[in-house]
Amino acid sequence: MTAFPHLFAALDVGPVRLKNRILSTGHMTQMVADGKPTDDLVAYHEARARGGAGLIIVESAIVHPTAGDRSHLVLYDDGCIPGYRRIAKACHAFGTKLFAQLGHSGRIMRDSRDGTLAVAYAPASLADERFHVVPRALPAGLIAEIVAAYGAAAKRMRAAGFDGVEIMASHGLLPAQFLNPRTNPRTDAYGGSPENRRRFLAKVIAAVNAQAGESMAVGVRISGDEMEAGGLTPDEVLEALGALAPGLDYVNVTAGSMAGLAGSVHVVPPMAVPVGYVAPIAGRIRVAIDKPVFVAGRINQPQIAERILAEGQADACGMTRAMICDPEMANKAATGRSDDIRACIGCNQACIGHMQAGYPISCIQHPESGRERRFAARRPAPEARRVLVAGGGPGGMKAAAVAAERGHRVTLYEAGPRLGGQVLLAQILPSRSEFGGIVTNLAAEMARAGVIVVTRTAVTWALVEAETPDAVIVATGAGPAPAACEIAEGTHVVDAWQVLEGANVGRSVVIADWRADWIGLGLAERLARDGCHVRLAVNGTMAGETVQQYVRDHWVGVLHRLGVEVIPYARLYGADGDTVYLQHTTSGEAMVIEGVDTLVTALGHRPDTALEDALAGWPGAVHLAGDCLAPRTAEEAVLEGLVAGTAV
Repeated sequence: MTAFPHLFAALDVGPVRLKNRILSTGHMTQMVADGKPTDDLVAYHEARARGGAGLIIVESAIVHPTAGDRSHLVLYDDGCIPGYRRIAKACHAFGTKLFAQLGHSGRIMRDSRDGTLAVAYAPASLADERFHVVPRALPAGLIAEIVAAYGAAAKRMRAAGFDGVEIMASHGLLPAQFLNPRTNPRTDAYGGSPENRRRFLAKVIAAVNAQAGESMAVGVRISGDEMEAGGLTPDEVLEALGALAPGLDYVNVTAGSMAGLAGSVHVVPPMAVPVGYVAPIAGRIRVAIDKPVFVAGRINQPQIAERILAEGQADACGMTRAMICDPEMANKAATGRSDDIRACIGCNQACIGHMQAGYPISCIQHPESGRERRFAARRPAPEARRVLVAGGGPGGMKAAAVAAERGHRVTLYEAGPRLGGQVLLAQILPSRSEFGGIVTNLAAEMARAGVIVVTRTAVTWALVEAETPDAVIVATGAGPAPAACEIAEGTHVVDAWQVLEGANVGRSVVIADWRADWIGLGLAERLARDGCHVRLAVNGTMAGETVQQYVRDHWVGVLHRLGVEVIPYARLYGADGDTVYLQHTTSGEAMVIEGVDTLVTALGHRPDTALEDALAGWPGAVHLAGDCLAPRTAEEAVLEGLVAGTAV
């Protein structure tokens, strides 16, 4: 008897029966070559099917050249069929159903193949606020051509053996642009009244149904609330779905819009956004239409999904990042191993962060994701060896777990009283407590693998000599870097670590933020909420410059509401008493801030290489992982821990 009876009940979606209510929603992966699925994409989806997903919706693919985007799959010629057929064959072997996502971006496009911008097409020549693209208004003849292209794409997916197709009308994309009276001021048959504004999507649904045949499910994905100035409202979405639902087998509800910075935060909501927050929006739609309703939006644990289903807010739950973080999540939940699930923490760093940077998606906790063909299967060690791991941060923990899973006898030593390294500080920041989940998850992996953990013990040459391991993995991390400028005696200066450890801070604060990352953002929020007047001096073009866009944009909005003053292009030059001296990074001119009680430095980190240096003459194998190699982020530490644990 499963602990999640609603989640693991079968669901009929039109002619298709799903074995459970867990789905991977369509999401860009950057595992595409020349518009076609790669071997990595096949392996990526196969891992989630093997892990028990009931439905996988393959990422949005463009149905017509006017949607142009080099990173998308392409469905407008028959060359797509073999690649999709391979995905279907791999996933069907595990009883998982496959839907394809049919997309057209409309004005939400900034495509270029040679450095020049392509022409975007939309219902009207109205620009968006995010990409600042002025589109060309679609003529009626081209609208008809695009409608037919949706139908042709569905036909190709039927030939590829897919079980259904999903029309992308979410996130301010082309169908949503037609539905919205503020982006569709047309006066022809496609605008001027709610019925006319629905005409484009109604024709697309009809064309897709005509080509999909009776064996395929046809659905639409839509933002129940675009959460953007000028975006579709919940009432407008309900009205449209009431008229369109008879042609659909299901509705997949999300939130947000790609047309603006506020709405785009909800495309992949970060950890600062509450879990399951879109469910009430979906519940309202479910009451209004007599079709199965899917929902997604920070549903990262099976108990959250079970509650949403039990309360009648949806019929199935999108748990995409949950399965990027733990491809076996569904199987673990079904077999009473919920405590073994590696929970997504909503950091957005390696999933959507990689995608937006043009790299294949992965996960900072589970770097095997996106690298399935290299790392998914643990290679047993040819012989069991004694492995000593120095450092209990994320890199050392991952290295220890992987090495032990492969059959080695592993002991991890941590100098401090607790495992976690810098994560223990990161989780203290406002809205970042979930980040501590990486420690919980990695500690559980080590425990299951049989790693021996010794705390309050720093690894030295003498300890290595005494333990006689066959290999040492050095993951000793880094400490805060000091200011490399003149700070006069008597100036009140504390570093980021000291603030989080409880150091006294005055009311007027300047934060010197060299890395332009989450540390500066988090310190600014923490101190502002404590009642300080905060000026965040960023050595970059903007606060959070190196942080994934949706995380940054949400956080910058929070800081604005708290009254934090952001000073970009600011290099710390020095401090004297109550005065902080900054230098503009491009003009070189001085920026002087007076009346400062405390200067808080967030100037990056300095690697701890003491053990590495001590082991220079040691005859055994030495591997490095994380900040002791070079100060970066938890993502690199965990990946290098995986590599080291695989290499020993």
